[in-house]
This record gives sequence, structure tokens and C-alpha cells, in this order.
Amino acid sequence: MSYQPSQERYNRMKYKRCGRSGLLLPAFSLGLWHNFGKEDDYVNAQTIIRKAFDAGITHFDLANNYGPPPGSAEITFGKIFKSDLSQYRDEIIVSTKAGWKMWDGPYGDFGSKKYLVASLDQSLKRMGLDYVDIFYHHRPDPSTPLEETMGALDLIVREGKALYVGISSYSAEETKAAAKLLKEMGTPCLIHQPRYSMFDRWIEDGLLDVLEEEGIGCIVFSPLEQGLLTDKYLNGVPQSSRAASGRGNGALEASQITKDKLEVVEKLNNIAKGRGQTLAQMALSWACRDSRVSSVLLGVSRPEQLDNSLEALQKLDFSNDELQRIESTLLNEKV
Repeated sequence: MSYQPSQERYNRMKYKRCGRSGLLLPAFSLGLWHNFGKEDDYVNAQTIIRKAFDAGITHFDLANNYGPPPGSAEITFGKIFKSDLSQYRDEIIVSTKAGWKMWDGPYGDFGSKKYLVASLDQSLKRMGLDYVDIFYHHRPDPSTPLEETMGALDLIVREGKALYVGISSYSAEETKAAAKLLKEMGTPCLIHQPRYSMFDRWIEDGLLDVLEEEGIGCIVFSPLEQGLLTDKYLNGVPQSSRAASGRGNGALEASQITKDKLEVVEKLNNIAKGRGQTLAQMALSWACRDSRVSSVLLGVSRPEQLDNSLEALQKLDFSNDELQRIESTLLNEKV
């Protein structure tokens, strides 16, 4: 039987404007960084993507190097898109990126026009798409002139291979410079994708202000700090966990789960219980609290995790007392 999405899907999600653009993004988007590669279970990946779309998640976020192995997450998504979602293409936002090493030799890494154009062509083939909605430069390149990298993004839009462009992990100063160049070319920067969580708040030190000034949206990744901001590790490191797997590729390592960190996690968990949420749900709600954050990327390995995360939509607001208790807990962690 062919897949039929829920007729109520758009009533289940909240949507926020992406900067000063016409684009609305779901409060939660689905990231395919881990758990959608060749080494992962295809039926599980298909179930997660179907469930996400049923819940009103219209944005699916990828990159050329997502897997493992690199490229395989795009292949998996392409197969699922073809079988389940192709008739809903106009209701879906697909994003991908290039900027990290993808192939050997001098043209498969960083931010040259050669790399970015070639990488997107490969991504489109893997996913079976004519275009992506958003194409990102995945990280700053200290060697390639910014004019070349932004010129490549502009070219990609003018060629019809992407509707919008964005950047990821750029500093406030780099973002301002990139936005200026793109604006002059007539292809504004739609969105920035930085890492952000209760334990990693660097974007509050100037970047969010720049995004607001420039009218750029913000979609944050790793809001659960790769699982640390959940109740998963309160009683040790489960053998089935990402931290125990040693998969690498940016995944949480067991060495990062320290006694001091877990004490903070325990205190945050108690605050979440007082709100009637799991710690993961509170961490997601917290990441949404700033109006400048357009969307929060979810990374899940099982359909039940997606269900749990989506319940955070029921309680996105915080009282002043709750925010103060969270700030106090995090401040003590830094001391």
C-alpha cells in the first residue's frame, strides 16, 4: 500500500518566518546527519521520515558528507523521496550543504566555486532532484576569497539549482561580510545554521544580533548536545548509545560525559520534571525560546524519539522563574 500522509499534518506543527523572507519553516526540522546512511536500517529511516512529514515537518536537512559513508544519507533520502514524497515536492523544503571533505584531491573540500558547484550537482543526482530549496556553504574557508565562495552560491541560484542559499558555522563577523556580498549580488543570504544548545551558547555573543540586523533566519543543530541533554546518560553510558558506538563524525564521545557535567544534567532534569517535560523536551523548547531562531533541527535514531521530541511543541513557553533557574544551573556549570 502506498504511503498516504496525514491530512492533519499542518495542524500539528508551528511555523516561523525565516528572517525577513517569505519562507516559513517548521519549528522543528528533521536533520539527516546520523542514522540515515548506508550502514543504518532503511525501513527505520523511512518510518522516521514518514512520521516527520505526518507531523508537519516540511524541512529535511542534509549535506553531501552525511552518512556514513559520505553521500549515503542523500541516497537514502532520494529513495524515500521517490517512493513516498515526490508528489508532495511543492510542500517540502530540502536543504543540502558542501564545505567539508567529500572526495580526494584538491577540489573536494572547503569553499572554491569548483567544489561547491560540483558537489551540488552530485547531491542532486544522489537525491534524484532537479533543485534543492536551500544550499549552504557548510563552514568558513580561510584560504578561498569570500567573494568566490559567495559568487558560487549566487551562481547556483541563478542556474536554478537552489532557490535560496545559506551559510553554516560562520562567526558574526564572517556572517556580516558574507551577507553584504550576497546582497550586492542580488541573492540574499536566507539562513545561517549554527550549533546551539544549553551547553554551547556561542551564537548569543553577537551572531544572533547580526542575523537580526541582516534579516537572516537561524536554524540550530545539536540542541540536545548529541544526547547529553537527555536522561540517557544519567545512570552511565548505555552500550547501545551513540557515545559507546565510537562512530566518530562528530558524535558524542564517552570522554565528554563527565561527573560534573552529569550533575548539571541532573539538575536540569529536575527543572524539566517540574515543567511536566522530559529533559530532551525542555532542551528543545529552550532552543526555540529566542524569536530569532527560525527552526530547531531534530536528530533521531528511532520513531519513538521523534514522537517524544514533538511533544515539546505543547510547552514552548517558559516562566521567568524557570529561565532564571536554568541560567543559574548553567552558570554554576561554567564556574
